[in-house]
Amino acid sequence: MMKPMFGFRAKPRKFDMPTRYYDPEKEKKRRQRMKFETKRKRHRAQNIRVVLYAVGLIMVIWIIAAL
Repeated sequence: MMKPMFGFRAKPRKFDMPTRYYDPEKEKKRRQRMKFETKRKRHRAQNIRVVLYAVGLIMVIWIIAAL
């Protein structure tokens, strides 16, 4: 409690980070192990539904603005 009054400041702690070396082969093996395939099937009906909702909303706004 007395140190800050005399101009002493806390210093950040020093640490030694262990060095790591990049090994492309090991990285490639790790990526292959973690890799998984997703089968995405797009639903065309959902896209059409979104477009129809947008067209309906535009028509409603147009009718309201015309009055």
